[in-house]
Amino acid sequence: MRSKILFTTSLMLFAVLLSACSGVAAAQTPAEESSPDVDMPPRTITVTGSGKTVLSPDIAYINIGVQTEGQDAAQVVSENNQNTQQVIDALIATGVVEEDIQTTNFNIYPRQEYDPQGQPTGEITYVVNNTVYVTVRDLDQVGDLLNTAVASGANTIHGIQFDVAEKDEALSDARVAAVENAEVIASELAGAAGVTLGEIHSISTLTGGYPVPMFEGRGGGGAAVMAEAAVPISPGQMIVTVEVTVIYLIE
Repeated sequence: MRSKILFTTSLMLFAVLLSACSGVAAAQTPAEESSPDVDMPPRTITVTGSGKTVLSPDIAYINIGVQTEGQDAAQVVSENNQNTQQVIDALIATGVVEEDIQTTNFNIYPRQEYDPQGQPTGEITYVVNNTVYVTVRDLDQVGDLLNTAVASGANTIHGIQFDVAEKDEALSDARVAAVENAEVIASELAGAAGVTLGEIHSISTLTGGYPVPMFEGRGGGGAAVMAEAAVPISPGQMIVTVEVTVIYLIE
């Protein structure tokens, strides 16, 4: 009787092991393996398109300063304050509103003086600089404004930066042109490769948006500022450039 029970138990254990092995084998059958094409990424072509819009500047920014020097620091500061205020009053008189004049730099520092042999003399000269950032909204007045500034006491002018006050429409036109340019390039590449261009997979702006001067060999995008009787100013033209990266599906 005991032998019969042991035989029955062994037979049941063997059946369980056989069933488990069959399950593992079934799980590893090739029929249930994933298809090699399921995780394949889509075929794409990536291009960069560029769009440009030419604009005429309608606003200018100028750094106008007053520098004074002397052995008495308090006196030098007082003289600089007076001269700077004269410059500001003169700019306002030309039509620049007070809100368009902003102080961007004021500093005072001592300068050691040296004799012709390069030895310190012990004398100290105090140098005071005061610079205002001026927004000019009428470019026809830039030349006269510079003349007025110099005549009223300004002795440092760091340069002129031209810009376009409203450039949203120009940016929009440049973006459209960039996308169209990208499509042309993608179509040419697809044709050369013998594939069919599909829909856009993704698109992103790469760079662009700020107007920069156009230079055609002789300048024209800006002008050097000189303290002469009549300061010639040439705003020239500016260009807005936008670049986009477009990824197309290909068939």
